[in-house]
Amino acid sequence: MNLPQKTRRLVDGWVLHAPEKLRALVRADEVWLALLAAIVGILSGGGVAAINAITAVMHTKLFALPIGQGLSESVKVAPLRALAVPTLGGIVLGFSFWLLGKIRPKPLVDPVEANALYGGRVSLLDSVIVAAQTTWSNGVGASVGMEAGYAQLGAGIASRLGRSFRLRRNDLRVLVGCGTAAAIGGAFNAPLCGAFYGIELIIGVYTITTLPFVVIAALAGTLTVQLLAGGTPPLLVTLPAIVPGSVYPMVLLLGVLAGLAGIAIMRGVTAVEAGFRASNIPVWGRPVLGGVLVGLLGCVTPKALSSGHSALHADINVAFPFLAVLAFLILKAVASAFSIGSGFRGGLFFASLFLGALFGKVFAGIMDITPYITPMPDGFYAVVGMSALATAIVGGPMTMTFLALESTQNFAVTMAVLAASITAAITVRRLFGYSFATWRFHLRGESIRSAVDVGWIHSLTVGRMMRRAQQTVQVGMSLAAFRQEFPLGATQRVVVVDAEDRYAGIAYPADAHGLPGAPGDLSGILHHAGHFLLPGMSVKEALTVFEQAEADALAVLDGAATRQVLGLLTEQYALRRYTEELDRKRRELAGEI
Repeated sequence: MNLPQKTRRLVDGWVLHAPEKLRALVRADEVWLALLAAIVGILSGGGVAAINAITAVMHTKLFALPIGQGLSESVKVAPLRALAVPTLGGIVLGFSFWLLGKIRPKPLVDPVEANALYGGRVSLLDSVIVAAQTTWSNGVGASVGMEAGYAQLGAGIASRLGRSFRLRRNDLRVLVGCGTAAAIGGAFNAPLCGAFYGIELIIGVYTITTLPFVVIAALAGTLTVQLLAGGTPPLLVTLPAIVPGSVYPMVLLLGVLAGLAGIAIMRGVTAVEAGFRASNIPVWGRPVLGGVLVGLLGCVTPKALSSGHSALHADINVAFPFLAVLAFLILKAVASAFSIGSGFRGGLFFASLFLGALFGKVFAGIMDITPYITPMPDGFYAVVGMSALATAIVGGPMTMTFLALESTQNFAVTMAVLAASITAAITVRRLFGYSFATWRFHLRGESIRSAVDVGWIHSLTVGRMMRRAQQTVQVGMSLAAFRQEFPLGATQRVVVVDAEDRYAGIAYPADAHGLPGAPGDLSGILHHAGHFLLPGMSVKEALTVFEQAEADALAVLDGAATRQVLGLLTEQYALRRYTEELDRKRRELAGEI
């Protein structure tokens, strides 16, 4: 079949490219890129509204709730439904895992990984799958956050649209950040929170050139959700008009404790996942068991079900007994760990907000009985704990600070939130080093600490930089013959192989000429026989090998076992290419290119 020139076959489907004139405008003029960001924001906001509507209907129908009542804010759910719905939902989700393993076995790439490694390339089909699985998981009561579906769908829409305009790598990464910013801004009715979510967590760096596009998308997404679904109401919580300076030591202590709690929760999720893997339960069977466990916790209290977003709004200003709040905190943390650990699709952002509010209430209960402490409303510590624990788990202190500001509209409390969030971030960074998303990448073997673009490092490989070997000599060649063939000044180094053409080392003509008249072959002057490079190594890995070998040049082999020589790479050239790429990235961030 002959296809139009504007259509191109990509890995995840047919992509219709925009007309050439429009592509040129978007690539050349920032005004058009801003318009594209607004379109991405509108589409992402529409996706958020659709996901929210579907989950609301699922909660109402499956758990027999009154229309408009959230699942986690319910006082009680019929025990049979609380147990049966997550269990049956786990069966359906497990079947989808089995089916996808048959027809689409490749791993799904999330926005952080896409921007860090793949220049913003996200499959729209994979994004729809993730959004559908997240919607289903939350709809059947699993204790997972909806942000995974929101952000994934926004990123998929942005990436598909950006690739249709053939955007440059950096512009595509920014547009993916716009998609997630619009989704999160619309979900919370908080455009500044969404914008900084896109900057801190998806793009990875703040620059004055990227901020306008992300803010435009976040505003468009928020307004779209408001028009379609009314938007999320602010938190109705009693807060002080002024936060005394004497309270800030307690705020900082809460930030440290929230950081430690965040590490414990992330470790707990990992431990549950490891337990399921060790149990030899097939991947498709794990959500079933997870659904049973979550359902049992839901029989105790509905606050253990779903993301906890409705419970956060309904209960943040309610004064529960201390032991009741502590029980809610433990049950919700266990439900979240088993939901995600067993394979239910979702994140910890939404759940961490509710967990953080409960954690803050527990902290407030302790402060109430501690002498010489300035009394503060429980809602104050709930808001501070909410933001601090979410920062510890998800990352992004500015994201959580703006969320608190836009949710409470209280600037005095926002200052305390910023102090606690920064403290929590430093605690996690110092003692753990990862957010929840990057920790999971670390467990998979990926060295990703943020969404900062490191994909170019992986693409700048030894195979791309090496010079093909021009000439090799046999190790049995005599020194006299070697001196005659390679006089001083003819070349700096020669790659030597054995009788089977396997790499034996590198010989320097200067060494041979330093032994005039000496008998023997080249085996006595070989260097770096045990050090070599492989074509798939990144430039950073190659520079590490150069440092270990203390060599200025190394041979490139096809493999450690076969040891066939492919070429040669000098440390000087590798450093130059690395420096050039670093400078190019710096100029991109500065807006110079």
